[in-house]
Amino acid sequence: MDSDPPFHKAYKTLFDKTADKATATIINNNTNNKDHEEMLQLVIVEECCEPWVSGGLLQKMKIEQEKVFNQSFDKKSQADKYLNFSAGSYRWGTPSATCLRQLAWSEAFHIPLKDISTSSAAGLDYNLSSTMEQFATTVSSLALNLAEILAEKLGHKSTFFQANCLPSTCYLRLNRYPPCPIPSEVFGLMPHTDSDFLTILHQDQVGGLQLVKDGRWIAVKPNPAALIINIGDLFQAWSNNVYKSVQHRVVTNLAVERFSTAYFLCPSYETVIQSCREPSVYRRFSFGEYRRQVQEDVKMLGSKIGLPRFVV
Repeated sequence: MDSDPPFHKAYKTLFDKTADKATATIINNNTNNKDHEEMLQLVIVEECCEPWVSGGLLQKMKIEQEKVFNQSFDKKSQADKYLNFSAGSYRWGTPSATCLRQLAWSEAFHIPLKDISTSSAAGLDYNLSSTMEQFATTVSSLALNLAEILAEKLGHKSTFFQANCLPSTCYLRLNRYPPCPIPSEVFGLMPHTDSDFLTILHQDQVGGLQLVKDGRWIAVKPNPAALIINIGDLFQAWSNNVYKSVQHRVVTNLAVERFSTAYFLCPSYETVIQSCREPSVYRRFSFGEYRRQVQEDVKMLGSKIGLPRFVV
């Protein structure tokens, strides 16, 4: 398909290296194994999803997402010109990858909420922009409410999140995971934790998301009617390790594409993160400092280090 990113061409050297190897490490990608099909006890909004985000809106978001990803690769690569998104919003693969294990077999639009407008733009269907705006508005309210509830459970009736996590600092990420010819070799998304306070995720009916529980990887059974809420690094630091950031990954599928939409509750880069309890496990740091350190580690080491860099 001319809409797919040119993974083989761009990463030919990595594929050639792998082909020369006699052995390969196999990722357990069998999401039909009931030992792995468990709904993790994170915060999974399922029965209470409908009052917050209607099933109709979730389905509409999926339809519009498919439409934008079905556009040609050239158009997506020039999202600022054809889709009225910020330059650099379209991302695919992993430019810093030195082996297939570091390659993300996926494409995504990383869209700051401030870029979402109901005004129709050249090349951008009005339905997409209006649907994204509805989705973002709804999950923003849900995320802030959940953050306040989690803070209150720690004994803090905090307005910190309302004051610091604004539409100008949060963003949506539209994800597509194309079929992968070598699912045993390549991740859709490498193991990582999210560098935010909370992530609200909606996934389609295709499996692939896995989370760490009790030291082992567990597949999250897909439910298109559910929302999944992950604790991020910033909430772990703010709560002084009471709430833990969730390590997760996405495995690839040989035959079927997968879609998901993620909302990230983030503060401004200037916002200082400090633990709400003493003695603090982590030193004070700004979100901007944290992001820069993560980006440097990924560039130099091929993967994120995260919070261990900021332990007192």
